[in-house]
Amino acid sequence: MIRSIVFATTLLLVSLLSHAPVQAQVGDVPTPLEHFGQEIGTEGFLANWDELSAYYDAVASVSPRMVLDTLGATTLGEPFIRLTITSPANLQNLDRFLEIQEKLADPRQISSEAELEALKEEGRTVVLITSHIHSTEVAAGQMPARLVYKLATSQEPDVLEILDETIIVMIPSLNPDGTHMVSNWWREWQGTEFEGAPLPRLYHHYIGHNNNRDWFFFAQEETRMTVLDAHNKWRPQIVHDVHQMGNAGARFFNPPYIDPVEPNVDPRLIAGLNQLGQYMAAEMTKDGLDGVVTHAIFDIYTPARAYMHYHGGVRILSETARSDWANPVEQTMDDLTGETRDYNPREMSVNFPSPWQGGRWGLDDAIDYMEAGAMALLRNAAKNRDFWLDNFAAIHRDAVEGWDQWPQAWIIPAGQENEVGIEQLLRVLTTGNVEVHRAESSFQVTEEGAGSAGTRTVPEGSWIVPMQQPYAAFAQTMLEAQEYPDLREYPGGPPIRPYDATAHTLPFLFDVEAFAVTSMPAGVDISDPIEQRTELTFQIPAFLEGPDAPRIGLYRAYQEPMPQGWTRWLFDHAGVAYEEVRNQDLWDGDLNDRFDVLIFQDQSPSSILNGFSDEVMPPPYAGGVEREGVEALQAFVENGGRIVTIDEATDFAIDIFDLQIQDAVADLPPEDFYIPGSILHLDLDPDHSISQGVPAENIAWYWRTSRAFEVNDGRAHVVGHYGEGDPRMAGWVLGEEHVAGKPALVEVNMGEGSVVLFGFQPNFRGQTVALWPLLFNSLR
Repeated sequence: MIRSIVFATTLLLVSLLSHAPVQAQVGDVPTPLEHFGQEIGTEGFLANWDELSAYYDAVASVSPRMVLDTLGATTLGEPFIRLTITSPANLQNLDRFLEIQEKLADPRQISSEAELEALKEEGRTVVLITSHIHSTEVAAGQMPARLVYKLATSQEPDVLEILDETIIVMIPSLNPDGTHMVSNWWREWQGTEFEGAPLPRLYHHYIGHNNNRDWFFFAQEETRMTVLDAHNKWRPQIVHDVHQMGNAGARFFNPPYIDPVEPNVDPRLIAGLNQLGQYMAAEMTKDGLDGVVTHAIFDIYTPARAYMHYHGGVRILSETARSDWANPVEQTMDDLTGETRDYNPREMSVNFPSPWQGGRWGLDDAIDYMEAGAMALLRNAAKNRDFWLDNFAAIHRDAVEGWDQWPQAWIIPAGQENEVGIEQLLRVLTTGNVEVHRAESSFQVTEEGAGSAGTRTVPEGSWIVPMQQPYAAFAQTMLEAQEYPDLREYPGGPPIRPYDATAHTLPFLFDVEAFAVTSMPAGVDISDPIEQRTELTFQIPAFLEGPDAPRIGLYRAYQEPMPQGWTRWLFDHAGVAYEEVRNQDLWDGDLNDRFDVLIFQDQSPSSILNGFSDEVMPPPYAGGVEREGVEALQAFVENGGRIVTIDEATDFAIDIFDLQIQDAVADLPPEDFYIPGSILHLDLDPDHSISQGVPAENIAWYWRTSRAFEVNDGRAHVVGHYGEGDPRMAGWVLGEEHVAGKPALVEVNMGEGSVVLFGFQPNFRGQTVALWPLLFNSLR
């Protein structure tokens, strides 16, 4: 199991490895050419993580400007490293700068205005640069090596100013496992007909591309290390998140973002990131780098991608156009088809003043743009140190004073049945540095908006989250129900698609009660803040343990969707025994001899059936379940097996078993029906085995691939319906009448077995803790 691999590796790293600055000359630092044998960005060359991490180690060993710390082991056991880069004088005083950051983030520790001014004068702008979270965005994994060399050796005045005025904290790969596997996969097939073929696995072992959607649930090892040992440790004023995008449009994006803005993001952060992003774009355009766009494509709503926005730092997302892996592409203006409502890549506009004219675009070009963007950001951070520290201090001052639109406190009552949900909620809040207290005696309060009839007794031991504290914004956005704005392309027209989900209310997702109060009674005794909790909590039903547990098979395609990986993550960490089922396992037949239940996660029927073409992928990675696999699945159910299908995979089951069930909303235009990731009310049949031990009134996570069924099959039993009337609990729903009361969870009996259809996602990015029991029960 992966956890034991990680544990064993972590034992080898129990002492954090670090290289203290030494008395050395910058000329002692090895060049990338000397270390890699080729320049970074050379056509066809992708350094792997062994080579890259060895380079950072070599630089740190001799550089007086950099230290390297190994924070722990990744999911697959690679070293996860943090670099700290600044002037030698600053490096000698890192503890003092950490103390300054802590005080600026918490004005309760500052005794006077004079001390505040002295701290700001002494402090430095802290910039966190994170790269290569998405491993097929290959330039983002290579660029940090070149940037490190420049910062470690350059004597240019602007670099020396950056080193004097800033402290740069760098995570050169947020997913070293993926950095390694992508580079090695490229090398394996380089020069063959399969050069540049897609990976036959997720490039983060569990969650693939979703690893930059984990910034409030903190499910993954890499996320937790970055949050605890970079964000929470250094409290950066600026975070630069280096990515790549498609190459049919602009060459480079950085903020300003487009609407909407999540309402708990401090206005100073929005204004700060706007000026910084525009500065970067202006610097790059001045230096002749065409194709830079701002105010396009990306919004600023979900905290799943922006932890820093609730912790005093701006997030500068940069997206650079890709090449063909490590090979260049040739493009003309006519090839730039990525026009959006925000800009046309073939025309000058106010947010796209200098269109790229076409030509060769290679790995080296992408790295040039990335490095130029990072250096422009760092110059701004250095020259405007006073602004960034003033802004940071003011944000936290206002948080401690409390916003007018926030309640005085949130209360999580003690005595709730869902202990796992409570533990998950406390883990998220305290990992996010929110101060949570315990009530040392019972007391009475009036719930917000409830009037005098809302008076209730809060039992002793309940958890109290005061909203006058440095990271109250994070608590508020995690605890309140989201009201996403109704944004259309034009009045009455199609919705403007959010970049990601529109709901993240943790009490709903975790099946926990939390309520806000506008005033706390005087004299309530509360404890000191509870200790930080970082360990994930799981509880599985007894029937999934021991020798009589069902034999579970999880279909794992080579064209693997992220929900398959999230299911593996849940099962591995919760202790659910299962086997991965590949296409060959289905073709072998006799499935009932090996399995009691098979799971097909959210994946389209064509992807399950056909997989990758053999023109794209080498064997054994090409193909899907094929007709042989379909026949084996049909026999499996007829002979007593159960198949559990989720979201799009329900269409596969409906097709191969000829079920008289349809998706009721499949053909509706988006202006009439649209749910882009929201929390809905779910009503369950309490007598069905899948609902045992689960609250009859629950939630459903409705994602873009979810379904609402029309059931006309006499063999079907509807286990759950979406709520009547308006089922929306949080997020954005257009056309709620099309799903209200519709079947959402169905079991169909066939022969000796059955097929279960989840029209919603029971394990969305690990966050839907309230729905884990339904998924577990479906495996009986």
